[in-house]
Amino acid sequence: MGAESKVFTHSQVSAHNTSEDCWVIINAKVYNVTNYLTDHPGGDEVLLAAAGKDASEEFEDVGHGSAARLMLDEFYIGEIDPSTNLATITGDTTLGPTKDVKDKPLQSTNKLLYFVLALAIIVLGLGIHFFDVFT
Repeated sequence: MGAESKVFTHSQVSAHNTSEDCWVIINAKVYNVTNYLTDHPGGDEVLLAAAGKDASEEFEDVGHGSAARLMLDEFYIGEIDPSTNLATITGDTTLGPTKDVKDKPLQSTNKLLYFVLALAIIVLGLGIHFFDVFT
C-alpha cells in the first residue's frame, strides 16, 4: 500500500463504474481494478457488476484466499470515508449503512434458524399426516 492514504466518499467511488474506469470498495478500502478486468479469474463481468459499489459481501462470499487478498494491495488507492454511506448519498433509507463483514456470524445464525424452522414445520406436517392415517 502507498505511504499516503486518500479518503473517498461513496459518491466519488460510484462515479468510477465503467470498463475504462473501474473502482470497487472492499472492507472500507478503495481499489482501482481497471487494469485487472481482463485478468480476473471470474471474468470482467463480475468486477463490472460491482464497479463503483461496495463489493465487500460478494468478495467475502466467494471465499477469496490469502493470495487474492495480497493481490488487492496492488490496486489499493485509498480508504472510504466512514461518515458517508449509500443511504446518505441516494436518500434511500431502505439501504441502511453499508454492509460490514462483522455481520457475517449473525447472517449465518439467521440461515440456521430458518433451516431449523423449516425442518420443524415438515416434521409437524408429517406427524399430523401419520396421526390421521393411523386413527
